Amino acid sequence: MDTTSPTAGTAVPAPAAPSRWALPVVLTGVGLVAMSISGTAIALPNIGRELDTSGPALNWVVAGYNLAFAAMTLVAGVAADRVGRRKIFVVAAIIFSAGFLCTALAPTILLVDVARIASGAGGAGIMAAGGALLASNYDGAARNRAFALMGTMAGVGIAVGPTLVGGLISLTGWRGSFLVFAVVGLCVILGAMRLGESRDRGGPTDWFGSILFVGVLSCLMFALLEAPTLGWTHTGVLVAVVAGVLGLVAFVFVQRRSSSPILAPELVGNRRFMGWCLATLTTSIGFLGVLVFLPTYLQAAAQLSPATAGVVMLLLTAPVLLTPITAVSLVNRGMSARLVIMVALGLVVTGNLGMLALGPRNTTALVAAPLLAIGIGMGASFGITDGQAMNLVPAHLVGTAAGFLNTLRGAAEALVIAAFSASLLGFLTARLGDSGRAAAVSSGDIGQDRTAEIEAYTASWHSTQIAVAVLCLALSIVIAVFLFARGTRTTATTQPDHDEQR
Repeated sequence: MDTTSPTAGTAVPAPAAPSRWALPVVLTGVGLVAMSISGTAIALPNIGRELDTSGPALNWVVAGYNLAFAAMTLVAGVAADRVGRRKIFVVAAIIFSAGFLCTALAPTILLVDVARIASGAGGAGIMAAGGALLASNYDGAARNRAFALMGTMAGVGIAVGPTLVGGLISLTGWRGSFLVFAVVGLCVILGAMRLGESRDRGGPTDWFGSILFVGVLSCLMFALLEAPTLGWTHTGVLVAVVAGVLGLVAFVFVQRRSSSPILAPELVGNRRFMGWCLATLTTSIGFLGVLVFLPTYLQAAAQLSPATAGVVMLLLTAPVLLTPITAVSLVNRGMSARLVIMVALGLVVTGNLGMLALGPRNTTALVAAPLLAIGIGMGASFGITDGQAMNLVPAHLVGTAAGFLNTLRGAAEALVIAAFSASLLGFLTARLGDSGRAAAVSSGDIGQDRTAEIEAYTASWHSTQIAVAVLCLALSIVIAVFLFARGTRTTATTQPDHDEQR
C-alpha cells in the first residue's frame, strides 16, 4: 500500500518505529472493555439480591455503562488528537479502573450506577485513543493487521465476557469480579505510561460541541431506554425527547460554524469513509440483538440449561474470534475489501432472515446455520472496517475517526438492545393482551399457559427479526452506493476508484 492519503492529495509520512508496548497494551485494554460490555449482565441478579433492588435502577448498571460509552467515544477521540493519544488513553484507563473499584465497594445501587457510568466513559476513551495509538504507530499492511487483532480482541472479549464474569462471580462474588477488572486495568495503565506520545496541534477543541453531543445522545438514549417502562407519554420521557431534538438542532448549528468541529467535515463529507462507518453499524445491528436476547429464548422456550445455551451461543460468537484475521489476510493478498464487506453484510442479512426458523423444538439444528452466518459476517467486519476507514483519514484526524467509528458501535449496541427489547415486548403485548405477562415472558418467565405463551414468544421473535433483517438490507444498499458509486467525493480531492488498502 502506498502512503498517499485518499482523503488528501499529499503523502502521509509513515509512522516511526512502533513501540513494542503499543500493541499488547492497546489489545489488553480493548479486551477488558469488551468483556465488561458483554459480561456485566451476568452479575445483575447478584447485585439485585444484595442491594435489594430491581427494575430500572438495576437495569442502569448495564444501560448506564453503554450510554456513557456511546456518548463519550467521539469526544474522547477528538481529545486524543488534540491533547495527546497516550495521555487520553492513560486518563481513560484510570477512570475505567476507578469505576470498577468504586462499583465493587459501593453500598447502594445509586453509587453502583454512577460508578458504572464512569467506567463506561473510561472504556470509551480506551477504545478511541487505543485505535488512534495503533493508527499512529503502524502503517500499511501492518496497520491492517493491528486493527484486525484489535477486532479479534474485541471479539474475544465479547465472546468470553459472560463466561469469564460468571466464573469470577462463582469464585469471588460479584464484588470480587469487579475488583479483578480494576486490577487488570491498573496493569494497562502502567503499560500505557511506557508508550510514546502523538497529537495533532492544529487547533482548539470544540468543547461546546462536545457537550452538546453528549447531551443529545444522553437525552435520546434515556427516552429509548425508559419509554418501554414509563411510556412515551410520561413527562420525563417527553422532556428527554424534546431536549434531545432541540439539542440536535443546536449541535448541527454549532458544528457548521465551529473552527474545529468534533464531526470534522473531512470525515462526514467522505462517502467512502461513511460507507465503512455504516458497515460497522449495520453488522452491529444484526449481531447484538441475537447475542443479548437469544440465550433467554433458548432457556425459556427450548428449555436448554444455561450451560447448553452457552454452548449454542458459540455458534454466533466463535466465528468472531476467527474471521477477522481471515478477512484481513484476504484483503492483504489482493481481494477487494469492498467485496469482502458486501459478502459479510449479505451473511448478516441472510442470517437474520434465517432466524425465522427459530422454534422451541430442535432449536439448535434450526438456528445453527443462521448463527454461523451472522457470526462470520460480524467477524469479517471487525477485521477490515476500521483499517479501511482509517486509510481514508488524514493523519491529524485519526483520533477523531477512531472515536467516530467506536461511537457508532457503542450507540448501535445500546440502541439495538433497547429497541430489540421494546420490539419483543410490543409484539408480545399485542399477542397476549397483557403487558404484565408480556414483560414476564420476554424475560423468560413462562407461565402455566405454556403453549400459548411460547407460540406468542416465538412469533414475536420472528416479527422482530424481520424488522432487523429489513433494516440491515436497506443499510447494505446504501453502503454499496457509497463504496462503489463512481465519482465518490472524498474529503479533499477526487481519488482513483480503487480499494483503500492498495
